[in-house]
Amino acid sequence: MTIDPVALTQDLIRCPSVTPADAGALGVLQRVLEGMGFTCRRLVFEEAGTDPVDNLYARLGTAAPNFCFAGHTDVVPVGDADAWTTNPFGAEIINGKLYGRGTSDMKGAIAAFTAAVGSFLERNGAPGGSISFLITGDEEGPSINGTRKVLDWMHANGEAIDACLVGEPTNPRVMGDMMKIGRRGSVTATLTAYGAQGHVAYPHLADNPLPRLTKALSMLADSPLDEGTAHFQPSTLAITTIDVGNPASNVIPAKGTAKFNIRFNDLHTPKSLEAHIRDVLEEVGGAWDLKMAVSGEAFLTPPGALVATVAGAVTAVTGRTPELSTSGGTSDARFIKNFCPVVEFGLVGQTMHKVDEHVDVADIRTLTAIYERVLTDFFAKAAA
Repeated sequence: MTIDPVALTQDLIRCPSVTPADAGALGVLQRVLEGMGFTCRRLVFEEAGTDPVDNLYARLGTAAPNFCFAGHTDVVPVGDADAWTTNPFGAEIINGKLYGRGTSDMKGAIAAFTAAVGSFLERNGAPGGSISFLITGDEEGPSINGTRKVLDWMHANGEAIDACLVGEPTNPRVMGDMMKIGRRGSVTATLTAYGAQGHVAYPHLADNPLPRLTKALSMLADSPLDEGTAHFQPSTLAITTIDVGNPASNVIPAKGTAKFNIRFNDLHTPKSLEAHIRDVLEEVGGAWDLKMAVSGEAFLTPPGALVATVAGAVTAVTGRTPELSTSGGTSDARFIKNFCPVVEFGLVGQTMHKVDEHVDVADIRTLTAIYERVLTDFFAKAAA
């Protein structure tokens, strides 16, 4: 079955699926997958205080190994629509570039997944195993009712995946620049220092918590957490806000609160980072409250069969050797890594989340060829 990945990208872009809305995007994909023989399951998850989210799990075949393409159809808001050159959901092609919210992140990759499978089946027939799609509508949002819950459903229903490729836009400049073999972890700390309110003219009758708060923040920010590893950059700590809520210039406040985010490599865990922070607080002294919100653990898919297969396909199609990177933010690969080896490769990400998000039409076709080569090599190695 021949599928035009550019036309399919346009169909997906025309669905204004701003997270958590689906706006018909999964239905567009489901119809094409069912036309190729996939069995599709629509999975809606919700929990108290969150929006319900529609997800799709589709599988062709029943045997192992099961190669999974993973991604998301939800997109971030367009921002100021008047600032766009085109309708953000119009999917117009201008001078060889396809414009629209989600072209880069990551509807173009989903279309390339699909077209690659169609081409693979035309050339090879049914795979010696299975091909599956795990597509969520909750990656750009809180990531509560999306990939994580689909994976739990799969585990409960005996759906195992053996390798996974996530189509996030990994290339900084041109196709073939970079693939992701892991991601740094992310934890946000909310730190409150307590004291006693009082008049600034009588500081001995008050207990100002702000010097302690600023000292602790300086100690945390000025001391490197590590120097990086073979596959990871050094961990970073960034102070994002300091809030006192004190409108009066003659009052010593009773408390001050700061937030900071740590992007950490595989030398650390959230627990070890919390212990480090608490050691600093103990050294500074005073009364504190510390809350840690973890959005992802650091992980690495060590160079091996899957990494070699994807990197080899990239090189075969583009002539470039991709950098094996763990840079950038988090992705749903952080959930998938608990179930199977996972890597990421997609389009060029220069305009993702920006006004006038766009990709080169030629890059969508290049990505389709790479994904088809990945399937060909993966199943050839599995059969050997």
